[in-house]
Amino acid sequence: MIPRQVGIREAKIQLSKLMKWVKNGQEIILTDRGRPVGKIVPMDKEALPLADRIRHLEEQGVLVPIEGKSKRSLPVPIPLSNELAQKILQEDRNDAR
Repeated sequence: MIPRQVGIREAKIQLSKLMKWVKNGQEIILTDRGRPVGKIVPMDKEALPLADRIRHLEEQGVLVPIEGKSKRSLPVPIPLSNELAQKILQEDRNDAR
């Protein structure tokens, strides 16, 4: 995708529109009197919070949101001391052999 060049004045006026382009993967080169001075680029997908990455995948059609079902919450983890957790893990690994 070829970056779009936008003057600073236009960028101020149309920031919402530019951000939609950026969300869709477009890079924006900011110019001052025709000279490039900055760039607006999309965030690396791995740097986004999980909820944003899921929403992005839904927008692309990769994931289909579940409708009509309530989101279930996971139970609170049982607190274990490090030694006990390690012992249980080791026993489980030994039983698998």
